Amino acid sequence: MADSNFIDYVKVLCRSGKGGAGSRHFYRAKYVPKGGPDGGDGGRGGHIILKGNSHMWTLLPLRYRRHIFAGNGQSGSGGRSFGKDGEDVIVEVPCGTVVFDAETGEYLCEVTEDGEEVKLLRGGRGGLGNWHFKSATNRTPRYAQPGEPAIEKSIILELKLLADVGLVGFPNAGKSTLLSSISAARPKIADYPFTTMEPQLGIVSYRGDKSFVMADIPGIIEGASEGKGLGLRFLRHIERNAVLLFMVPADAEDIKAQYDVLVGELEQFNPQLADKPRVLAISKSDMLDEELMREIEPTLPEGVPHVFISAVTGAGLTELKDMLWREITDERNRIEVAPITHRPLDGHHRVREEDEFIFENVPMPVDEEDFEGEDFDNEMLDEDEFDGFYED
Repeated sequence: MADSNFIDYVKVLCRSGKGGAGSRHFYRAKYVPKGGPDGGDGGRGGHIILKGNSHMWTLLPLRYRRHIFAGNGQSGSGGRSFGKDGEDVIVEVPCGTVVFDAETGEYLCEVTEDGEEVKLLRGGRGGLGNWHFKSATNRTPRYAQPGEPAIEKSIILELKLLADVGLVGFPNAGKSTLLSSISAARPKIADYPFTTMEPQLGIVSYRGDKSFVMADIPGIIEGASEGKGLGLRFLRHIERNAVLLFMVPADAEDIKAQYDVLVGELEQFNPQLADKPRVLAISKSDMLDEELMREIEPTLPEGVPHVFISAVTGAGLTELKDMLWREITDERNRIEVAPITHRPLDGHHRVREEDEFIFENVPMPVDEEDFEGEDFDNEMLDEDEFDGFYED
């Protein structure tokens, strides 16, 4: 995966901008001996904003952009001049990106639609100038508010591909061959396990101008939840799929046993996957005759639609697409899969090389204007009182 352009897991350090300090200025002019306080407010700090981009399919750009810092707000000045707001940073990510706290593994937010914007870190509010604090009993307030501090957080971005159908199966079950047969995708196909090392997407044409998207992920084996094989790292890409297509080869010793193992590994990864609609395809069926198919059918899992297919001869592929289309367009399935519960990151779902990445020590820039003068009061107003003067 180190040489691949497909990156679906990356660790980034983000920092929003801090708010600018309010000014403690007093109006001075000829023939105006007591002009009074006119210090302006500080500008707010910049936000960190995530924006969905349907033309992106990988997190590779963020692999080389480990630090994302927004601009700081500028301090206010005399004449009730407000400081300039800090520059926002908009980070474009592929649709289907999920954000977690790198320290705790807690789910933070997700971006699923093209053009959707999510405010990841809020910039600090600017401090109020001293003109806000003048009153009949305090006509010369010699204090103002400092700006709110910046928010710094290490985050993990996970990409979960958006597709209608997700292929699940053991290595060499024929998943890549099927994808290449019914779509224009050209995944690598070979006769050794784990040929597919990264997820592949293909658009399947169906009866006229209809189509649906199918996702092929690397094969999983028994014990993947414990880290065997490629582990469960790529199962995140089928969490958003409407239908799961299980593929078991016809030459398997026990088709139902292999199916149960696959279901068990999915439940270990995310129990919610057990509620998704399923279709079972027995691949490599060109090795079977009709009599053997009739003998195998009673041993298949109950309640799961099944079909015998051969990606080489094309047998059963039309029936398979009809079956998948019915499941995809079933309104009941749409309602069930709409809400997605993102499990928090734990030892099974993390990528070690990213978790061990150490950020360079980048100090917080210091604004000397925040500390000029000896009578600066660091006391902030109450939240309600502050909100009265601040507009987001």
